Amino acid sequence: MKGDPKTKGFSTRAIHAGQPPDPSTGSVTVPIYQTSTYVQDELGKHKGYEYARVQNPTRQALEENLAALEGGLDGHAFASGMSAISTLMTLLRAGEHAVCSRNVYGGTFRFFSQVLERNDLRFSWVDSTSLDAIERAMTEHTRLVYVETPTNPMMEVTDISGAADIAHAHGALMAVDNTFMSPYFQRPLELGADVVIHSTTKFLNGHSDSIGGALVSKSPEHADWFAFVQKSAGAILSPFDSFLVLRGIKTLEVRMERHEASGRRLASFLDNHPKVRSVLYPGLPDHPGHEIQRRQASGFGALISFDLGTLEAAKILLDAVEVMSLAESLGGVETLISHPASMTHASVPVDRRTELGISDGLVRVSVGLEDCGDLITDLDQGLAKI
Repeated sequence: MKGDPKTKGFSTRAIHAGQPPDPSTGSVTVPIYQTSTYVQDELGKHKGYEYARVQNPTRQALEENLAALEGGLDGHAFASGMSAISTLMTLLRAGEHAVCSRNVYGGTFRFFSQVLERNDLRFSWVDSTSLDAIERAMTEHTRLVYVETPTNPMMEVTDISGAADIAHAHGALMAVDNTFMSPYFQRPLELGADVVIHSTTKFLNGHSDSIGGALVSKSPEHADWFAFVQKSAGAILSPFDSFLVLRGIKTLEVRMERHEASGRRLASFLDNHPKVRSVLYPGLPDHPGHEIQRRQASGFGALISFDLGTLEAAKILLDAVEVMSLAESLGGVETLISHPASMTHASVPVDRRTELGISDGLVRVSVGLEDCGDLITDLDQGLAKI
């Protein structure tokens, strides 16, 4: 495509940004450069690539693509979402402090509380839906405000612009895990965030066949540092996984539209079902974060959590579903249903889960691309057995 893809619409960027036709063959798909090293023409003269841990054309194409979609300066792709988060946290030094959403992915909480705290990084876990709570937690040592929005699995929504303003007023950075929304629905950098985190495993890849993570930044300083850590620590995304994520991103817009359309229907069905005690979905008008989500994003996504009251009821439903797949993860073409307390958030202590509202009766659904009528029928027959 001629011209700068960054000036084009979302799907045009998703398909073309960072992916010009291969100059040697004209291939419209970026090749999988499955190589560990690159021959140099002579000492000190190479074609821009020296060693594949540092540079790989397939990974570079993905990184440029992600930066274009999020509106960032540069992107960096990693072997997992957690390795991307690990790289982000190297911005902090021992003795420094981060203010974090109280409800985040269980693996994030585990890494921060059981690994990084051993290295004298300090964390305050706050209800980030309250800007006052974020403000109160800030100290002279705070270097980062770390937010998931919506959160996993309680679907709490943070005002990104407001939180970024607080962070910057205290000389801190603002990072947002945008995995649930994807850049199609929400672009935190445009709202004031400094860094965006993704588990590319989820909606970006979209096909449940790749593990990966990414950081997108808007400052040269952070981009240079992430590249340095990427090179030094080596937790890079492989060429094949980079290819898979690029493949997935090409259909991101059409997939996200279908995910959300079905998500809205399932949330409405659950909200009106007599055996469901409560439904957590920002697209419902009575959700506490509905207005903020509507203001800062163009959609509500496809993640729904709902409470059935008891572990017994949750188990009956989870064992009964036939179309939905009982599995961890989210964002795939297939609908995934899970039990946060014993799966994604099992590493979170019971008292903390209770405080957050992650009850034994809580079920989370990542709505896929199946016929929505089949998904509703599947839930209905499962709920009927409770």
